[in-house]
Amino acid sequence: MGIEVISAIANLLRRDSLIMTSEAGSGHASSSLSCAEIIASLFFHEMKYDINHPQNPDNDEFILSKGHAAPILYSALFHSGCIQDDLKGLRKLTSNLEGHPTPSVPWIKVATGSLGQGLSAGVGMALAGKLQKKKFRTYVLLGDSELSEGSNYEAFQLASHYNLNNLCAIVDVNKLGQRGETMIGYDIEKYKKIFESFGWNVLSVNGHSPQAIINAFGNARKSKNPSVILAKTIKGKGVSLLEGKNGWHGKALSSAQLETALKKIPLKEMSQVDIEPPEPVGEKVKMSELALPSYKLGDEIATREAYGKALASLCKSNSLILALDAEVSNSTFAEEVKKKTPGQFIESYIAEQNMIGMALGLSKKTFNVFASTFAAFLSRAHDQLRMASYSYGDFTVCGSHAGVSIGEDGASQMGLEDIAIFRSLPHTIILYPSDAVSTQKLLLLSQTEKGIKYIRTTRSKTPVIYADDYEFEIGDFGTLRESKNDKIVLAGAGITLHEALKAHEMLNEEKISSAVVDIYCIKPFNAEAFIEFVKGHGNKIVIAEDHYKEGGIGEMLCHELANSGIKIQTLAVSEMPHSGTKDELLEKYGINDSAILEAARNLIL
Repeated sequence: MGIEVISAIANLLRRDSLIMTSEAGSGHASSSLSCAEIIASLFFHEMKYDINHPQNPDNDEFILSKGHAAPILYSALFHSGCIQDDLKGLRKLTSNLEGHPTPSVPWIKVATGSLGQGLSAGVGMALAGKLQKKKFRTYVLLGDSELSEGSNYEAFQLASHYNLNNLCAIVDVNKLGQRGETMIGYDIEKYKKIFESFGWNVLSVNGHSPQAIINAFGNARKSKNPSVILAKTIKGKGVSLLEGKNGWHGKALSSAQLETALKKIPLKEMSQVDIEPPEPVGEKVKMSELALPSYKLGDEIATREAYGKALASLCKSNSLILALDAEVSNSTFAEEVKKKTPGQFIESYIAEQNMIGMALGLSKKTFNVFASTFAAFLSRAHDQLRMASYSYGDFTVCGSHAGVSIGEDGASQMGLEDIAIFRSLPHTIILYPSDAVSTQKLLLLSQTEKGIKYIRTTRSKTPVIYADDYEFEIGDFGTLRESKNDKIVLAGAGITLHEALKAHEMLNEEKISSAVVDIYCIKPFNAEAFIEFVKGHGNKIVIAEDHYKEGGIGEMLCHELANSGIKIQTLAVSEMPHSGTKDELLEKYGINDSAILEAARNLIL
């Protein structure tokens, strides 16, 4: 396609972006105008994709990391024939064209708008291409403002480490952020030194020259390293009122201003543009019979170890399953995968934000991903998890070393906020196994469920309390002890379930019958069935959890049991914890067997 045609398309995209934002009365017109030639060169010259099938596994992938430039992306998708949405519906409740990109448009696989995350997802997609031996390339357009976000540099490091030469990042260096000039401004040489230090192929171009941009894409295709194109642009390019002017970020032109602007932007008649489809490449998936470890009642094994062993077996049976870990695989036991099927283990290093973004990208290219680290460290990736949920992410996260029960390592290593994080996110499932059998069963359930699944595992060994044939279901709870004479229900999850079982025996010695239930699925939760169970077993409940009270299991149960007439006592960690042994800490923070016993007595008597 000729350069003149690309320039004409760039101006068409500019006009659309201005019209759309003015119609909406808001939006980021100036940020769209600066990248018009980049987007036009990508969608109408460089990229190969099947306009009728957004999920074609051989399509080149594009991520708009600078998500506020959504108007120009929608325009490109419209004129390429990918979508037929009314562009004037931008930002309206009845339109798929939201203010920032989301998968409500099928061609958008990764929601963006929280800056600094697109490149991590791009690393995941590019890595998927390498693993699948496919020819598709992944392109990520970043704004220069978002290069202040550290998660980008986690992605830059790992892309180079894994030689992802099928990944191309483009930086729209327009110098202006939301409130003024960026940290580095137009110092292209400084950017160049930064990215060269990460081992990337760095190309500097005039971002308003389609020929220069296309030449850079050609260079990137030949590189043995991932490439980054530094495209020097002008924010608001094409409209004199906006060009290089501060104070226009996120502002739309008035009707009069729009009319004046459109007169200055050429509009040429163009015939239908033909997009080159991708070359199909077959994918080989290896499947074999699943052979899981076997456990006997009473066996002592940590749920984190059972997680690793079960995941290793799962990977061996299915080549589309991947294990990611943030350099703690000898603690999370994800290293069991590396021992059996090293090609299905991806070391993410100590970069949890990038690991979650990468998991999202890999999952969008058909892989079933399991990412693990300490539960405490997932809090630094909260925003990546949040955006993954808005992207309808479909992968599993395992947080090990949960709660004060980890012992001597102290507060910084104790995951005490993780349940609250995952409870607050849409499209999430939270699973909390208590022994090796429940770990295996819940892991198998997680691989077939859609959404972001969280499995919470424990550091210390616990005895196997479930028989191999026990049936687990999403939303359900486990019943371990019950009788017709129960005066109260003792509930726990993970480590506290074992404390509840000990409290049950202590109550038996006092001739008080109690039921013991396992809240192994925290979200979703079958409240109706649970209420019926509790009412039939004393109408009272004590729930103990190794988590802060805020956002935890007790808070969930209090909400679900409200207005049911059930009396409930919650036990949770209520202060900043200290180093100590597991048993010392469970006692100190009031979530051990003695605390459960006392709470039960108080409710009964």
